Amino acid sequence: MEVDSGAAFTVLSGRTYRRVASGTQARLEVFPQRLQDFQGRKIHVLRTASVNVEYGTYRGRLMVLVVKGQRSSLLGRNWFRPIGIRLAGVYQLNSGPIEVLIEEYSDLFSQNIGSVKALPIKLHIEENVAPIQMSARKVPFALRDRISLELDRLVGQGVLEPVEYTDWATPIVPVINEDGRIRICGDYKCTVNKVLKKDMYQITAVSDILTTLKKGKIFAKLDFAQAYQQLPVDEDSAKLQTIITHKGAFRPKRLQFGIASAPGIFQKFMDTLLGNVDGVAPYFDNVLVVAGSVRELVKVLKEVFERLRRVGICLKREKCVFGSDSVTFLGYRIDALGIHPTAEKLSAFHNAPSPKNKMELQAFLGLLNFYHNFLPNKAEVAEPLHRLLDKGCTWKWRQEHERAFQRAKRLISSNSVLTQYDDALPLTLTCDASQHGIGCVLAHKLPDGREAPVAFHSRTLATAERNYAQIDKEALSIIAGIKKFHNYIYGRPFEAKTNHKPLLGLLGKSAQTPTGLSPRMTRWSIMLSAYDYNLVYVPGKQIGYADALSRLPQQVNVTDVPPPLEVLLLESMPDPPVTAEQIAELSGKDAVLSKVRSWVANGWPANVAADEFKVYWRRKNELSLHKGCVLRGCCVVVPAQLRRRILELLHAGHPGIARMKCLARSYVWWPKVDQEIEASVRSCSQCQESRKDPQKECGGTWPEAKAPWSRLHADFFGPFRGKIFFLVVDAYFKWLEVRIVPPASSRAAIEVLRELCGTHGLLDRIVTDNGAAFKSIEFSWFLKSNHIRHLTSAQFHPASNGQAERLVQTAKEFLKKDSTGDWSVRIARLLLTQHATPSTVTNVSPAELLMNRKLVTCLDHLKPNSHDNIQVNRAPPRRQFSANDWVFARLYGQALKWTRATIMKRLGRVVYVVRTLDGLILKRHVNQLRPRSAP
Repeated sequence: MEVDSGAAFTVLSGRTYRRVASGTQARLEVFPQRLQDFQGRKIHVLRTASVNVEYGTYRGRLMVLVVKGQRSSLLGRNWFRPIGIRLAGVYQLNSGPIEVLIEEYSDLFSQNIGSVKALPIKLHIEENVAPIQMSARKVPFALRDRISLELDRLVGQGVLEPVEYTDWATPIVPVINEDGRIRICGDYKCTVNKVLKKDMYQITAVSDILTTLKKGKIFAKLDFAQAYQQLPVDEDSAKLQTIITHKGAFRPKRLQFGIASAPGIFQKFMDTLLGNVDGVAPYFDNVLVVAGSVRELVKVLKEVFERLRRVGICLKREKCVFGSDSVTFLGYRIDALGIHPTAEKLSAFHNAPSPKNKMELQAFLGLLNFYHNFLPNKAEVAEPLHRLLDKGCTWKWRQEHERAFQRAKRLISSNSVLTQYDDALPLTLTCDASQHGIGCVLAHKLPDGREAPVAFHSRTLATAERNYAQIDKEALSIIAGIKKFHNYIYGRPFEAKTNHKPLLGLLGKSAQTPTGLSPRMTRWSIMLSAYDYNLVYVPGKQIGYADALSRLPQQVNVTDVPPPLEVLLLESMPDPPVTAEQIAELSGKDAVLSKVRSWVANGWPANVAADEFKVYWRRKNELSLHKGCVLRGCCVVVPAQLRRRILELLHAGHPGIARMKCLARSYVWWPKVDQEIEASVRSCSQCQESRKDPQKECGGTWPEAKAPWSRLHADFFGPFRGKIFFLVVDAYFKWLEVRIVPPASSRAAIEVLRELCGTHGLLDRIVTDNGAAFKSIEFSWFLKSNHIRHLTSAQFHPASNGQAERLVQTAKEFLKKDSTGDWSVRIARLLLTQHATPSTVTNVSPAELLMNRKLVTCLDHLKPNSHDNIQVNRAPPRRQFSANDWVFARLYGQALKWTRATIMKRLGRVVYVVRTLDGLILKRHVNQLRPRSAP
C-alpha cells in the first residue's frame, strides 16, 4: 500500500480486498459519492468497508473504499490523523498543472538573492542623533578565512560594498550554520536600533487573514529566500547599516536582518504587492494562498508568481508548500471543513506525566493557583493533591491522586482558561527550564493586569541538551518558546520573562553581543535580533506556571539539536595528540575543573571562597558544557594535567608570543594562559637564539650636557657625491659644524678640532664611533695632550653616537636637496639653517644659546623694519637744520675752511645735503655745519 497525500480516501482493489479480508465478516456498504483520479478518469467504487487497523499505538476500525480493477492500493488522507501521520508540506505533486506552473516560473526559485526593482527603502532615525561608531570585534583565528570568503561572496552578489570611511559602524557577529558556512550578522541592537524610529505600519489583523483562509479547500504556502536582503535601501540607509570587520568597513545595499523596523517594512511591501489578490494572505516572510480547486489554485499562483517576477523577488523552493489540503496558522487548522482550534497548544497539559515527587507536584499546583481566577471548582478538584503535601505525609501516589491530577489537567485545558489570540492585547512569553525539561506560556495581558494564557508548550530536553550549562538551558527555553509561537509574536512587541538574571546581559534587547559568547548562544542572540522583545527578570516564585511545565514536560523526541561547530581545536585536527575524550576524562579527575563542571551543569553557588575557583566564578556566564568538556565561549578549558602538552602543540611552529596568544585564543583557555605562553616562548632555546634584536631604546642614551662645549659628538660621513665630510655637534648648544676634508684620517679630524678649539676653547670629552681615524695613536695623543676624554660607541651599533648619527642624516637630506652653488656655498646654507632653526629639544636656536642673539636670515626681511622707530626714542641732537636753511659748510684742502651754503635735505639723523653758492653739492655731518644768519 502506497501513502498518497493527494488521495482523499484509502483505496483497495477488489482482488487485494478479497485476499486480506479472507475469513473475516467485514460488512460492505454502498458509497454514494463519485470519484475520479488525477487524470480526470472515473473511479468505479464497488463498496466501502470498515476494517480493523493496527499502526504504532493505534488500534481501531477505519473506512476503506473497494474499487474495481487492478489499481494500486493507496493509503489516503482519511487515515492520516487517526493513525498519527502528519504532513509537514508537499513539495511535489502528481498534479500536472502545478508542476508545469512551477517549471514555467523556475527563475523564481533561483539560488541567487533576488533584487527588488522598486524604490529603495529608507530608514528613519531620531533627529539630531550623533552617529554611533564602534570598533571591529576580535575574530577567532580559525574563522578569519571563512569570514573573509563570505564577505567576498556578498560583495560579489552586490549585497555589500567596501568603504574607506564611515560615520556609522556596527560590529558583526559571525554565526556558524549547520553546514559549516559562516553567516555574517550586524549587531544592530547596540547601534542603529537605539535611535531608529518605530515603524507605524498596521499589520493585517489575524481575523482578516482567517476570513481569507476559511474560503479555501486547497492551500499553498510560499517562503522567501533571505527575504529582507531582497529589498534595496537608499544611500543614507546604507550608511546607517554599515558593518565593521577585521577587513574594514562594508556598506550593505540591501535591508539587513536585525534592523528593528525590517518586519514592518517587509510586510508593507508585501501588502502593496499582493494584498489585492483574492485568496492571498501575505504574513511577513510567508504568503498563504487558498483556492477552491487545483485549477483555481494554479490561476492564483500564476498571478502571484507573475507579480513576484515583475519586481524581481525570489522564493525558497524547499520551504514552499503546494497543494496541501490544510494549513495551520496561529493556533488554528484551516481545511475544507472550516477553521478549527488546534489541540497542539494544549498538548503540554494533555501529555504531561504524573508527578513523581513533592517538588513536581508543588510546581503543578503552583500553575493551578496562578490561573485560579479562570478555574471553577479548582479547590475541590485539587484537594486530594494538596493533602499529599501535608507536613508528615509520606509520598505515595495512589489512584485517587491520579484521578484528581487528570481532572485538574482537563480543567486547565478547558476553554474557560485559554483565551483567543487578539491583536489588540499586549503579549507576554514566560519561559523556564529544569534539569530535564523546558516550559513556555504565551499569554495576553488583560486590562485588569491579569495574564490570560493563549497557548502552552513544554517538552523534555534531548540528551545533548541535558548537558547544557544551566544558563544555556534557560536561554533554550526562550528560544524554544519563540520558535513555537513565532507566528503569534513576529512583528509585534512582546515581553519575555525569565527567572535567570544573567540572561539580561547576554540576550537583552539593548545588550551588546559579547565577543566571547559560545557559538550556540551567539546563534540564539542573532536569532532574537529579528524580534521586537523586551527581556525582563522575574523571580522564580512569580513564574511557577512556566516552572510547572518545565518540571512536568511532555515526552517529545528532539532530534534536531545542532552540535556546536568549530568548538575545539582538538576536534578539527586530523591526528590530534590530545583528544576531546581525554580532555573530558581528565576534566572529571581535575580537582578544580571537576567541581567547576558540576557547577556549570547544575547551577553555581552564590559565592566561592577559594582563589582557584574565583577565576571561574567571575566568568560563570561564559562557561558551558560540550561532550564533557568545559567551554569558555568557543574555547575549551584545558585541565592542568594537559596544559604543558597543549603549550607544546601551540608552539609547534615556533610562533612568537603574540601569534601564539592569538592562536590559543581561538581554541583553548585556562587561568593565566597568557603568562604561561610568555614563559613558554622565553624558555624555548631555539626561539631565543634566533629572535630579532630587542626593541631599540629611544632617548636617554646620553645624559644631558651640563655646560657649553663640555661634550662633542663627531663623525665622518661620505663619500657623498665624491666628498668626505667631518661633522661635529655640541651636545649642549646643538651647534653643528661641517667641514669638507680629504679622505677620512686622524690628521683631518685633528685640524678641524684644533680650529674649533681655537674659537670656542678646549672641550671636556668627545664621542665618536670605532672608526680607524679615531682609534689611531696620533688622535689619542692629541686628545690626551689637551686633556680631552675620548668615549666610543658600542661596536656595530652606531646609534649609540645618536647625536652625530642623527645630524649626519639631516646633513645628507639637506645636501641632497640643495644642488645650487659650489660646496662651500651649500655648506654655508646648511650651517645657517641649522644654527638659526629652533631645536625641538630646547625650543630655541643653537645661535641663541651660543651667542645670545638670533641670526639674521632672509626671513627677517619679511617683517616691517623697526629700526626707525627705535631711533626716535634716542635724545635729539643739539643742532638741527631744515630745508633751505642758511649754513656754513666745512671745506677741506682749500684756503678757506668754511663756505656759504643752503640745506637741501636731511639724509639721516645727523647728515645733510647742502648746495654752495657756486652750485657744488656736498654731504656734511652736523658737526661740519654752522648756522648762518645772513645770505
